[in-house]
Order: sequence, then C-alpha cells, then structure tokens
Amino acid sequence: MPSENDVHDCAQPIGVKAVIALKPLWVLLGFLACSFAAAEDPEASIHRVLDGLHESAAASEIDRYFAHYTEDAVFLGTDASERWTVDQFRDYAEPAFSSGRGWVYRVRSRNLIQTNSPDIFAFDEVLFNEKLGLCRGSGLIVREAGQWRISQYVLSMLIPNELAGEVGQQSIDYSD
Repeated sequence: MPSENDVHDCAQPIGVKAVIALKPLWVLLGFLACSFAAAEDPEASIHRVLDGLHESAAASEIDRYFAHYTEDAVFLGTDASERWTVDQFRDYAEPAFSSGRGWVYRVRSRNLIQTNSPDIFAFDEVLFNEKLGLCRGSGLIVREAGQWRISQYVLSMLIPNELAGEVGQQSIDYSD
C-alpha cells in the first residue's frame, strides 16, 4: 500500500499531453488569427477614412474632421487663393463648423490608386454639393503609425467642356 510520501505517477491522458505539447503552436495560431483580423484591407480602411471626412464635415464636427489630416497636410480649394495648411484651413472652417454650417459633399464615385509605397495611395472622387454641383476631390492619403490620414486634398469643380471656355475667361479677372 502506498504511503503519503510515495511519488505517484499521475500520468495525463495522451490527448492532454498533445494539447500541452502543441501549446506554442496554438499560441502562434491565435496570434496570427488576431493579426489577420487586425490587418484589414487597406482600401477598405481608406474608404472609411474618406467617408468619415465627409460625414464629420456634414455634422460640423471640427475636431473629428481635422483628425483625418496629417499635421503637415495641405488643402487646395476651388479658388486659386485657397492653398491652406491644416491650421489655416481650420481657421477658415471654424466659423462655419461652430455655427453648425459644415459642408455636405455626397460621394458619387471614388477611385483609389496604390503607389509604389504600400503606405501611400492617391485617390479621386466625384462629389455632389448643393451649391457647387459636381466636384472632384483628389489627393494623397498616407499611413502614419498604423493610421490612414490625408496629406493633400484638392477640391475642384467639374465644369462641362461646353461651359469651360466661358468660365475660364471669367477666372482671368481674378488672376494676379
């Protein structure tokens, strides 16, 4: 009869031993599964950022809107004088946003163009605005510290070719 001091062979069933032996593999597989889930398709992320930009402008959410830009971003508006740093653009937008008059641009279509860098995409989108009609937003979006942010946004008006000459002649009066 065994005494209290005897060492007992508490053999584990073979299945338990296999699970324990494979623990490093299970940990690795879990890590990879989480990594794949976190590593979302860049294009889906970029669409979400650009959609969020337009949604935050329409909702007059200035902090959320400008969080979509890099610190050194440039915004080019429809007027020749509208080449703004983020701070200048924020100063311009602040009165409209604080009074609840953000701008509404509805996306009609969008194209993403991957550059030679996986962290930089170009984009162009056709937008509709009640005042300006059809416009084009285009620019560059970059991944910084794992986040997609806009480094340049260009807003231009889409003018039918039949009207372009007349509109172009009118803009001469505003040149330097």
